[in-house]
Amino acid sequence: MRYLITGATGYIGGRLAPRLIGSGEVRCLVRDPLKLRDVPWARDAEIVKGDLLDPDSVRAACRDVDVVYFLVHSLSDAGFAALDRRAALIVAEAAREAGVKRIVYLGGLHPDGPLSEHLSSRAEVGEILLRSGVPTAALQAAVILGSGSASFEMLRYLTERLPVMLTPRWVRNRIQPIAVRDVLRYLVAAAELPPEVNRTFDIGGPDVLTYLDMMQRYAAVARLPRRRVVSVPVLTPRLSAHWVNVVTPVPKGIAAPLIESLVHEVVCRENDILEYVPGECLGYERAVELALARIGEGEVETHWSGAAVEGVPSDPLPSDPDWSGGTVYTDDREQPCTASTEELWRVVTGIGGERGWYSFPLAWSVRGWMDRLVGGVGLNRGRRDPDRLHVGDALDWWRVEELEEGRLLRLRAEMKVPGLAWLEMRVAPDGTGSRYSQRAVFVPHGLSGHLYWWSVAPFHGIVFGGMVRNITHTAERAEGPARRPAQAEVSRSA
Repeated sequence: MRYLITGATGYIGGRLAPRLIGSGEVRCLVRDPLKLRDVPWARDAEIVKGDLLDPDSVRAACRDVDVVYFLVHSLSDAGFAALDRRAALIVAEAAREAGVKRIVYLGGLHPDGPLSEHLSSRAEVGEILLRSGVPTAALQAAVILGSGSASFEMLRYLTERLPVMLTPRWVRNRIQPIAVRDVLRYLVAAAELPPEVNRTFDIGGPDVLTYLDMMQRYAAVARLPRRRVVSVPVLTPRLSAHWVNVVTPVPKGIAAPLIESLVHEVVCRENDILEYVPGECLGYERAVELALARIGEGEVETHWSGAAVEGVPSDPLPSDPDWSGGTVYTDDREQPCTASTEELWRVVTGIGGERGWYSFPLAWSVRGWMDRLVGGVGLNRGRRDPDRLHVGDALDWWRVEELEEGRLLRLRAEMKVPGLAWLEMRVAPDGTGSRYSQRAVFVPHGLSGHLYWWSVAPFHGIVFGGMVRNITHTAERAEGPARRPAQAEVSRSA
């Protein structure tokens, strides 16, 4: 078998690819191949650069392929339906021309009748692929339970952080959730379906629950007290999305389509998939147990935050020598450290998430809340793994843009600011110890960008200076008594 996966940098695609590699040749079509550079399975796959909206790159990717997996969904605020429609039409035509034997699509479980914009778009994509002339299996799932999934993280944080909850009426609608490992099992098996099969399949676990039941059962599995719930009629899906944005790490742009799907009762109307893929699915409690175990062990394979954020281009870094144009503000600091480069690097790559940013926690927290209030990702997006980073990983409101093991960590800001921002951290040998260098870069957009920089510049000594001191001191404390006196940091702002 020769497989093409679209969406390999996403939550489902990133888990499906390694499960297919053992049974055939895997090709991944991605916009940014660097996002897969540090992923262990990528060395055994063919990574090709392209865009689903570019017919030429899609045609090239479909060449000599048996099965195409369509696992891309847009979550932008505007125009997402048109983008997904166009992508589906391009893939359908390219697959037909290339003689692809099967398309496999993962969409959303939905009832008959009027649907939300997002669910309607998912259904439309499925219909386009089913009419492509290529045998298609369109799998339709409701809430997917797995470590790092947006649906699971929303459920987890709502339950854990709110012992008493004001809930909208939709929490009493029935839902049929499914464990992510069962979704992957169905996706893998769908490639082997008989050629005459061209249809949708509803997929779900054995339990049909309300969202309220899911929260209470989650609390029981997590050994939390039973949650007290007060139902109110005024929390519309839009208000609910804002509430989720405040209480959980899931931002409003992702929470909104998730909640819109929960407004409907999403229960399987048929179980025909069992005729082709027999076997029992995991029950709700077991799926939650496995997800929590993965989180507790720091073994989250993929995470919802891996999705790219629009409007934050990365290259070239504006302060590089070969870059030209416009004003660039920088804040450069460095400090020697008595710890080894290995220990200092361990502290640098462990930054963010539960460990924080090593300076003025209140300022970071306030700035994160401000970002969430204006629709940004905020500070509590966390990190996929507490100790390891890959290029493309989300790290609170940053994303890992470059990672040179033992030397360089470059982060690109995805918060709402009037400009573009980066934070670069370097580790280098220095005699018997090491040297830590830190650079913040900001490219302003218009007058508001310049005013923003100068309004926060007075706090840089506290925030960025504190980071330099505390990162080096943390490394020194971890390694033992200092081997030489600390020297003053060097600071420059341009």
